Amino acid sequence: MIDKNVFTDRVRITIKSGDGGDGMNSFKSFKGKPACGPDGGDGGKGGDVYLLADRSMNDLLSFRFTNKYVAGNGERGGTNRCSGKGGADIVIKVPVGTIVRDYETKTIICDMFRDGDKKLLAEGGRGGKGNVRFTTARRHAPNFAQKGEKTEEHIVLLELKVIADVGIIGFPNVGKSTLLSKISAARPKIANYHFTTLSPNLGVVKYYENSFVAADIPGLIEGASQGAGLGHDFLKHIERTRMLLHVVDVSGIEGRDPVEDFRKINAELDGYSHKLAELPQVIALNKCDIFGAEENVKAFKKAYGKKHKIYCISAIDGEGTEELIAGIFDVLKELPPVQPVEADESFTYRRSGDLDFEIYVDDDGAYVVVGSLVDMLCRNVSLNDPDSMAYFQKILREKGVISKLNAMGIKEKDTVVVGDVEFEFVN
Repeated sequence: MIDKNVFTDRVRITIKSGDGGDGMNSFKSFKGKPACGPDGGDGGKGGDVYLLADRSMNDLLSFRFTNKYVAGNGERGGTNRCSGKGGADIVIKVPVGTIVRDYETKTIICDMFRDGDKKLLAEGGRGGKGNVRFTTARRHAPNFAQKGEKTEEHIVLLELKVIADVGIIGFPNVGKSTLLSKISAARPKIANYHFTTLSPNLGVVKYYENSFVAADIPGLIEGASQGAGLGHDFLKHIERTRMLLHVVDVSGIEGRDPVEDFRKINAELDGYSHKLAELPQVIALNKCDIFGAEENVKAFKKAYGKKHKIYCISAIDGEGTEELIAGIFDVLKELPPVQPVEADESFTYRRSGDLDFEIYVDDDGAYVVVGSLVDMLCRNVSLNDPDSMAYFQKILREKGVISKLNAMGIKEKDTVVVGDVEFEFVN
């Protein structure tokens, strides 16, 4: 049973674009005049598979229930030169910030970075040509048609990385969620126990005419960079942020040392990624209004006041938050905007482009032709039809197979194997 309350940020799905429809092999017929001429239409193109970034989605949970997506197949061509209907496209909605990879190679296909971004993921197969398309001056009545192009299944990895300007970090129960709810319209779950937050929460923080997006990252603990606690699952969500807001409980009411807590969290950041550790940080010393916090504030400022901007706040009543927001915005003004992950722009699961082939000599001395060209010919050639075989021979010459055989030193009556067809070579 799948827990619907579990935050899901990494899933594997299977996709398949639609197969092309077969071309029609048919002939006109009139009363008293059967088979007056070819009139078979082309098959329809198979449907494409698209991805669409949708900001209304928060995680990838829905893909744990449905993980296979198949576009519609093209319809077979009709008589009277009528083309078959194209297969229906399928559009897969994903959260903004979803990075898409090929599962086998781990190649980054795209980063669904902005709301409304649309990416062609897999092209549908081409429809086959009807027999009317194979008429020539010498071939008046071709008794064959082309099969539609078949497509393959592909496995795709979806990985969500939260896009935010500011990542709010700190130990559990230091007041990160409370602070986010105070400075934005976000309403995260808040309770007075550790690990209340089990998923990143986003909030838009207004600052006069401007705004920035802040993300409350679930509490880190010592050892998070090695997989301890929840931190290992959520450290990657900080990678997209421009800067960090480090919330520290300065009250000491849980017997913790604020200076040591700050050092430990930064050690975990560095253990996960040096790039994360080098992000600009603004420090919010929370719970400054609690009795006894004053001495901890002094000690903290002495330790880190020269390197970082430090703000004393009380998240629960909003004290000091306006100054904190202003300070964050001052830092953001000097930082470049968040950028999408670099992807291979040309990567799409495409239909077969140029038909290729290879030739090798087997142990019996036969010349064996393999490749996508052969696959196409095997689907379309009828061994019992002279016109179809003539088409077969024509394609072998046009695509350079005969020239390659000659270059390899083939002799008259040597055996050539092309798929299921075996014949003696005659130049």
